[in-house]
Amino acid sequence: MPAIDLKGRDFVRLSDFSAEEIDSILNLAFEMKREQRQWSLKGKTVILLFFNSSLRTRTSMEIGVAQLDANAVVLNVGQDAWNLEWREGVVMDGDSPEHIKDAAKVLSRYGDIIAVRSFPKLKDYKEDSEDPILSSFVRYATAPIINLESAVEHPCQGLADLMTLREVFNHTTRRKKVVLSWAPHVKPLPLAVPHSFALAAALGGCDLTIACPEHFDLAPEVMAQAEAIAKKGGGNVRVERDQDKAFAGAEVIYAKSWCSRHFYGNPKAEFEYRAKLPSWTVTEQKMARTSRAKFMHCLPIRRNVVATDGVLDDEDCVVYQQAENRLHAQKALLFKMLDG
Repeated sequence: MPAIDLKGRDFVRLSDFSAEEIDSILNLAFEMKREQRQWSLKGKTVILLFFNSSLRTRTSMEIGVAQLDANAVVLNVGQDAWNLEWREGVVMDGDSPEHIKDAAKVLSRYGDIIAVRSFPKLKDYKEDSEDPILSSFVRYATAPIINLESAVEHPCQGLADLMTLREVFNHTTRRKKVVLSWAPHVKPLPLAVPHSFALAAALGGCDLTIACPEHFDLAPEVMAQAEAIAKKGGGNVRVERDQDKAFAGAEVIYAKSWCSRHFYGNPKAEFEYRAKLPSWTVTEQKMARTSRAKFMHCLPIRRNVVATDGVLDDEDCVVYQQAENRLHAQKALLFKMLDG
């Protein structure tokens, strides 16, 4: 099999990469997790640009860059760096003194990779689905771009999730029964993580069930991508409205809350609808319906809202393993993008 060359590529969507390319990243990630030797990117600089706060993404990226002997420059937009304008042709007489068009070109001359984290505003679905901030960096930067979570996807989380699935199933994920279950939350959340997990499970050839109430389906274009990828890998994707039915015989439960596209931009209407739903909190009783499934979540998690303490503190919960794998998967990604 020829060597996989990812140098100079952007990492914006999981679906932009073939199964073979994802395999090459994760194979290196497993080697990095297992081995003690040093992989070096000495002299390289990774610029981490945060439009939103972060715990795991920031720490895992900063530590990963340091372990690769490279330099990390962290900028918090609105704190360490001023607000950036992204709209084209706008008269910039407001709060933003610099356009992404200019910032991206300058940062490309300083760093070897620009990694961007930008959440959606959750007001206008069409605008958010176009990922305006991330797309502007992709358009204007000459350095490769890494998506650290945007409105549409969180591909670094997806990499770590697929790595975790492979560990859970001893590297044989094909046709494994995996459930992505919608969960309650105190506020509407972006679709990025469930989108990327659906694609990750599809890349693993899993039999993926997406359990969610009516009006909480994932974006149709992401579903189409996941279905096509899963079919190619020997798996499938289906939607189930009954959480109990979805959990029966499952081998992995991935709980995550996400907002409704039907009520997008109208949280009051969404929560009025949610109030009429039966409880979707993952409990020990629901987990007992599974085939001793491993429990996954990207963190942070609202205990006793998304899942009970009993589920999270059980030995079959792998959320910390999942979080650790962010470090290894991202180190492998950086090395592949900068050294090959």
